[in-house]
Amino acid sequence: MTKPWAMPPKLSVISQYLQHLNGRMRGEIKELGRLTAFLDIMNNKRLDTFFQPILQLSSGRTIGHEVLNRPPGSVHFPTTEHFYEFAGRTEQMFRFEQDCRRLSLSRYVERLPKAGAESERLVFINVHPGVLNDARHKSGETLGLLQELGLSPERIVFELTERQAVQDYVGFEKVLSHYREQGFRIAVDDAGSGYNSLKTLVYLKPEFIKLDKSLIHGIQGNREQQELLELVREYAERSPTRVIAEGIETAGELQFLQQAGIEFGQGYALGRPVHRPVHGSFPSDIIKVPVRGGYKHVSSDR
Repeated sequence: MTKPWAMPPKLSVISQYLQHLNGRMRGEIKELGRLTAFLDIMNNKRLDTFFQPILQLSSGRTIGHEVLNRPPGSVHFPTTEHFYEFAGRTEQMFRFEQDCRRLSLSRYVERLPKAGAESERLVFINVHPGVLNDARHKSGETLGLLQELGLSPERIVFELTERQAVQDYVGFEKVLSHYREQGFRIAVDDAGSGYNSLKTLVYLKPEFIKLDKSLIHGIQGNREQQELLELVREYAERSPTRVIAEGIETAGELQFLQQAGIEFGQGYALGRPVHRPVHGSFPSDIIKVPVRGGYKHVSSDR
């Protein structure tokens, strides 16, 4: 009876090594394709810019807009999150952030309705924390851009996402103080998503906390989410921080947040991202009910 052939140990090792090289090469080719696509988007300004309104929940007044720059769909970046995650790993991040900042502010001014040209509404722009602290950053560069566009720094809010972790909080707080002295304000995005929330709030003392949509989704029926919301609201009451609830998608969520005393909100129920910075509004199934000192908004389908 013939024994089955067995690969000699040395040949087995060589085969495994070749498979490793093949996998590594495939990965590098894929990474090179992503980098090429990323540079094409950046160099040819192919980002699409949207504006999503932020409303005062007690009155429905639009107090500002978040500027969102989204890449075109591609096999390299199936989602916007994939695109920005890749951008943060490249050596082009500093230049990319500068380009995004200029793009965000210039398109905001270009697309602002003429009737709102003198508006004092806030402009929230997303900023990678590492870029603000980058040695290559030239002092006064953003101020010069704002002067060129006719915007005051008091209207600009730098939105820092918690997913991009800050390592040196004390040093970074000094950087933020420099921007605040010029009139800029700071918002911490994705608060409550599980990324150093308490430490970020204590050290950075943001003017705005933007609560992550995972905390807001279905909050009217989740006691744990409600308790966390109440902790943040109480913290904001004792500090100069204002709370913005993100990801409001239903009348039920909106009604609960209004009753809980949350000051501002953002989400599809209040206004989807669109190509112009227009006013948001409450959903049609929310009606105004007069109460002492003003109005309360409740759902008409109760």
